[in-house]
Amino acid sequence: MHQPSTQARPSLYYHYQVFQPWLASTHPAQERKQVVIVGAGPAGMVTALELARHGVASVVLSAELQLSQGSRAICFTRRSMEILQQVGVAERMTEGGLPWRFGNSYYRGQRVFRMEAPHDEDDRFFPILNVQQQFMEEYLHDACVANPLIDFRWGNKVNTVVQKVGYAEVEVDTPEDTYTLEADWLIAADGGRSGIRTAMNLPMEGASYEGFFVIADIRIDLPFPTERRAYFDPEWNPGNTILMHREPQGIWRVDYQLPPGETPEEALRPESLTARINAQLAMIGHAGLPWEMDWSSVYSARTLTLSDFVHGSVIFTGDAAHLLPIFGVRGANTAFQDAQSLGWHLAYVVKGLAGQALLRNHSTERVGAAREIIEEAGKSTRFMAPPSPGFRLLRDAVLSLSLTQDFVRPLYHWRTSRPHEYTHSVLNSTDDDNVLFKAGPANGAPPQNVRLGVNGGEGEFLLDHLGGGFDLLYFTDAPALPEALHNAIQTAHEKGIPLKVIAVGAACAVTGADKTLPDTEGHLRQRYGVPANGAAYLLRPDQHICARWLTLDATRLLAALHTALPQ
Repeated sequence: MHQPSTQARPSLYYHYQVFQPWLASTHPAQERKQVVIVGAGPAGMVTALELARHGVASVVLSAELQLSQGSRAICFTRRSMEILQQVGVAERMTEGGLPWRFGNSYYRGQRVFRMEAPHDEDDRFFPILNVQQQFMEEYLHDACVANPLIDFRWGNKVNTVVQKVGYAEVEVDTPEDTYTLEADWLIAADGGRSGIRTAMNLPMEGASYEGFFVIADIRIDLPFPTERRAYFDPEWNPGNTILMHREPQGIWRVDYQLPPGETPEEALRPESLTARINAQLAMIGHAGLPWEMDWSSVYSARTLTLSDFVHGSVIFTGDAAHLLPIFGVRGANTAFQDAQSLGWHLAYVVKGLAGQALLRNHSTERVGAAREIIEEAGKSTRFMAPPSPGFRLLRDAVLSLSLTQDFVRPLYHWRTSRPHEYTHSVLNSTDDDNVLFKAGPANGAPPQNVRLGVNGGEGEFLLDHLGGGFDLLYFTDAPALPEALHNAIQTAHEKGIPLKVIAVGAACAVTGADKTLPDTEGHLRQRYGVPANGAAYLLRPDQHICARWLTLDATRLLAALHTALPQ
């Protein structure tokens, strides 16, 4: 029998709740489920919430009885916050989070590079928000429990997965006994050490870098703003790199690279942790300042991905599908994009709105995103932790030159995680006017948020009105949609396709549209490259653009929807 710990995890700032296990004996016989999600981390819970948003029920299995230990992922990007807004937890994230947009790199006591992430009035969220993962998981868990389509089961550990014809059979172990659960689709969101991936003997492509890094969260009062601080080749840790981040609740993260040959066990000895943190505090001018250790861990930099995320009835997502280094805040942020993509792709297959070709597209798009991230992350990793004497020579040359030469300083840039653009997606329309636009998000790109004017609602943004299905942004000054276009929209609705029409630009409500957003100053039109005579954008359920037209008619709209929902 599986016996997860019932002892609340220690923390200086977070109160862990130990939940009661879900036991089969207290529930009716288990019929086959549409979707079972193994893993209750960020990827698993966001997938469950996305599925529920599209009307699909799921079961979430967590082997533990409490949320994850330690701060883990702490930096969440703007796009991640937009995704979390869709599932209803962004407001709680921002209430206690620390927003920031600057990063500083230091060498030999001198600041040699200052990163500035773009931010303007059209952005609801800052480029990055710092929140410890326990809080983010708490908010997601509360949203899951409040949703009647999500069956959350603590203390349920998956022992085996057997693929049958058209479904998966799962043996689940609990503190009481084992039981069998059948699922049309099994989502493996069981983390970087995925037992399901290992049992299926699935190889990963990419590279694992030598060397280890320590994460140490300490409670301390430091007089620094919420900005990323990176120290290269410091005296107390020669040849290596140290990162520092401010976290909520008076916590600071000290993240340092270990010298070659030192084992994780040696690095996590209390005397080793104390000596190195004291050395770092002394280097930044705060020797002797009192501090307390909250949590520490060791990790290595890996850039690995499965070449296919869909294997029969089993779909991998998050760290179970790929392993990414933390440089550039890529782990959880990539998992959110995986989950958002998987949620709508799988929901539309389950509901019969598309064939399994749609799931193949999910795999193709997200594997492509993982490979793009791996390429970018590899550059950052090779700079932070040079894997060979040649790379170290190059890195050290950059460090030395940066003291006096401006042209090399941008090489310090850490290539922050950004949302992937599905430029070559088979879901993109091939006969629209994409190439004729001179501005605005192109096919495959994520949406551009825009602050709406006073007439549209003070403090409102475009993305506040998107999501839940396909969105048609129809830019017009006319009082009504053309009759033929209105009929095409009705045809889509009759097929069960969730399609919302948002008219943009008209001063009064547009007949035939679900919502009208006035654009009296033309700001939204300008950001989307819309000419005076109008245009239209079709957004997928994950808000990525799949078609845009300077001239839209009924035939072109139905063709674009047909392309986006392959049978």
